[in-house]
Amino acid sequence: MAKRRTNIHGREGIAGWVFTAPAMIILGVFLFVPIVMALWVSMTNWTGNVDPFGGGPNAAFVGTRNYTALFLQDGLARSNFMQSLGNTFYYVLLVVPLQTATSLLLALIVNEKFLRGRSFFRTAFYFPSVTSSIAISTVFLFLFSNTGAVNGFLKLLGIDGPEWFSDSRGLLHMFFGLFGAGDNPGWGQGEIFGRSLWDWLSGPSVAMCVIIVLAVWTTTGTFMLMFLAALQDLPVEVDEAAMLDGVSPWQKLRLVTIPMLKPALFLVITLGIIGTWQVFDQIYVMGKGAPAGTTMTPAFLSYKTSFTSNAWGSGAAIAFVIFLIIVILTWMQRRMMREDKTPGRLRRAAGLARLTQSNRGTASANLAQNNSGTGPES
Repeated sequence: MAKRRTNIHGREGIAGWVFTAPAMIILGVFLFVPIVMALWVSMTNWTGNVDPFGGGPNAAFVGTRNYTALFLQDGLARSNFMQSLGNTFYYVLLVVPLQTATSLLLALIVNEKFLRGRSFFRTAFYFPSVTSSIAISTVFLFLFSNTGAVNGFLKLLGIDGPEWFSDSRGLLHMFFGLFGAGDNPGWGQGEIFGRSLWDWLSGPSVAMCVIIVLAVWTTTGTFMLMFLAALQDLPVEVDEAAMLDGVSPWQKLRLVTIPMLKPALFLVITLGIIGTWQVFDQIYVMGKGAPAGTTMTPAFLSYKTSFTSNAWGSGAAIAFVIFLIIVILTWMQRRMMREDKTPGRLRRAAGLARLTQSNRGTASANLAQNNSGTGPES
């Protein structure tokens, strides 16, 4: 018997196109068309003074020259771009894991039924996320100034605080210095994309650490709500079965709860990666890349190249490189977090089954022992 077709046709299809047409037109005019125009600008030497599609010496088509200048040609463009990539690499490496782990921990805490004042704690943890990032950045400038509250507190402990927004030293350079590694040692002379290995291994600067703390504090609340919604959507029967099987809280979290939170975990990490690679407003307020470019990010460099240097083609090229990096990282993350059906996953599942079976057997033996009166207290 042939299956009956259920495709939308006739008047229903026309009605569907009519209702979706306004949204599609708006997205096309204000999203797709500007992206195509920006892609064209990234292949020109447009200076912003003439029509970018009119040609001429200030809007001539240069092909991929703006892109090759960022990766292959020696010069200030590549130097600044590679430094911004190095800064953002350490920024992403620290911010994404910290904000993910902290938001999951807070979600587990406020999800406890026996916690008093849960609504208060949820609001308190979420409040920094809805506060203006410009306002919070300004507050952090006062807190971490040379005579600010942070250095004042460190002084009470007998510690001389650094000049947070003027210290361009990298944390890894400071760590290597503890073992006698001087400035730019011989083993760090090799170059990668025009930047020495020693510079790549600088680590986040002292100034960048302040921005990292700010980013984690302001984004944790939003991701906490995402994890909290996912936790409240988990079936209660799973927790009850785990409790009956005698699984410890840590085993339940590691082997039951976190695997079931994989969709929420993927969403949080993806949004974290996108947000960290696009960070701009904190950088703009807290030094504009200073000191010595150690807080420069590709997003801010794209803005600075376009609006300050009037090199709109190079600025657009940087923006598209950022977009490509985000797409690649998201694809890699999706590949790593997809459903694992390998023998290793099956062995772990079998191990969990043996663990619960062992716990169940131990509980049954203890119950039988107590019923027979042969327990230690009898």
